[in-house]
Amino acid sequence: MNTNGMNQEMNQYYVDREAVVRKTMVGVYGWMTLALIISAVSGIYLASNYQLLYTLVSSSLYWVFAIAEIVVVIALSAKAAKMSPLSAKIWFIVYALLNGVTFGVIFAAYDIGTVGYAFLVTAIVFAVMTVYGYVTKTDLSSIGNLFVMALFGLMIATVLNFFIRSDGWTLALMYIGVVIFIGLIGYDTQKIKQLAYHEGNGVQNASILGALVLYLDFINIFIRLVRIMDRD
Repeated sequence: MNTNGMNQEMNQYYVDREAVVRKTMVGVYGWMTLALIISAVSGIYLASNYQLLYTLVSSSLYWVFAIAEIVVVIALSAKAAKMSPLSAKIWFIVYALLNGVTFGVIFAAYDIGTVGYAFLVTAIVFAVMTVYGYVTKTDLSSIGNLFVMALFGLMIATVLNFFIRSDGWTLALMYIGVVIFIGLIGYDTQKIKQLAYHEGNGVQNASILGALVLYLDFINIFIRLVRIMDRD
C-alpha cells in the first residue's frame, strides 16, 4: 500500500477544500458589501428627495414595496440554490434596492449622527462576530439553534406587541433582537464556511445565499440600534 500517495491525495483534498472555502467567503463578503452599498445609496437618494419620499410613505406604494421586499427575500432564500447564477444575482440586487426604501425612511426620520454611529457600531460588532464564527473551533450549532428559536419567539412577541403597543416592551424587544442577531452572525458564518467546505462547488449560488443571510443579520442589528440610540 502506497501510504505516501494516499497522504498526498488527502493533503491535496484539504488544500482544495480550503481554496473553495476562501473563494466562497470572499464572494459572500463581496456581495454583502455590494448590497449594503446599493441599499445605502438608494436610501440616501430617496431621503434627499423629499417629495418622492412623501409620495411613497403617504400612499399605498409603501406597502407595495414592503410586501415586495418580503416576497423577494423569502423567494430568494428558498429558490436561490436552484436559480441560474445570473438570476440569483439580479434578485439579490433587486432585494437590496427594495431595502433601500427602508434605509431612506431611516435616513429621513433619524438624526444623521445617530444613523452613522449605529452603522459604525454595527460594522464593528459584525466584523468581530463573523471573524469569531470563521476561526473558532467550537461547534456553534447548539447555541445557534437556540438563537434561531429565540428569533421565532421574538417574531411572535413583536406581533403581539403590535396590538399591545407597550413602549417598554418595544424597547426590550429591540435589545433582545440585537443580542439574537449578534449571536446569529457567528453561527451563520460558521454554517456558511462548513457548507462550502463539505459541499464544495455543489451548492449553486452559495456566495449569494451566504451574503443574503449575513446581510439580513447586519441590517436587523443596524435598524434596531438606530431606534435604540434615538431613544437615549
